[in-house]
Amino acid sequence: MAFSVGTQTDRAVKPVSKEKTVVTGLLCDIGLWIPEILAVVLSGSVTLFADVIKCGNEMVATLFALIIILKMRNGSGYDYGMGKFEISTRIATGAIMLVSLFIIFFSAFHRIFVPEQIQPAGVIIAVPLMLIIAIVDTYHWHNNYRISQNDPSPIMEAQWRFRRAKAFSDIAVLLSLVFSFALIGYSWAVYIDPGVSFIIIGFLLVAGFREISSSLPDLFDKTLEEDLQIVILRELTSFFTEYEEFYGVRSRRSGSTIYIDIFIGFDPVQKMGAVQDTCDRLKASLEGKIPGSTVSIVPTSEHSAKKGGM
Repeated sequence: MAFSVGTQTDRAVKPVSKEKTVVTGLLCDIGLWIPEILAVVLSGSVTLFADVIKCGNEMVATLFALIIILKMRNGSGYDYGMGKFEISTRIATGAIMLVSLFIIFFSAFHRIFVPEQIQPAGVIIAVPLMLIIAIVDTYHWHNNYRISQNDPSPIMEAQWRFRRAKAFSDIAVLLSLVFSFALIGYSWAVYIDPGVSFIIIGFLLVAGFREISSSLPDLFDKTLEEDLQIVILRELTSFFTEYEEFYGVRSRRSGSTIYIDIFIGFDPVQKMGAVQDTCDRLKASLEGKIPGSTVSIVPTSEHSAKKGGM
């Protein structure tokens, strides 16, 4: 009968730190989103409307991230399933962004064919507001990037990319409002606002496509990166005299943790103590060379390997 040696190590994820970061970002978004909606109503700016829609998407994405982090903090009990749920929410976020893209696209085209001057009352509120939003998003961008580098995870990767795109789009919206107001005496100035809204569309398109395309390989259980495969093969080679057969490797990612199951066969007359010693040393060696990994060495037979699809 096949069995697994070694227990799961604690997650490398630091949910408390991530939770605080995500909650702070969400509260800032909500607090700044409400006056931005007011600015849209008063100014009639289609670019500002596009930014409001985009901010709504980002709040949904942030809420998804918070739900995942809370599940991780409370203990989901299913490491593999938790990883798929995390990646699935990333795909859902990208899909929401792409749907919103069509809404903004329609609004921008309508404003091009039916141009309107933006209203000064709304611009007076929107310009300082967008400046504040740009500063806040730049701060969250750098903070989330730092956390993502120290503790890689699809959640934080999505968060810092959102904040980076949002910071640049904030600047685009700000410049659109300033130039539309400053050049209000020119007839062609009415096209600045809808024209810049296409920049927001570009941000949404790139970000949404990236979120979906980058998550699909992990969701469908693609194998480990080539460099990690080489590490595993080197270790198996160094232990070659201590086992009889190699039947295969299975791997999954869950957040920042890599789960690796290695199936090997031993001499049937070999003592259990020797088998356990080999498994323990191979496990320790691989986990030392692959950061964030949880390795299980599974002694098995040819019959069990074939039955398991190895």
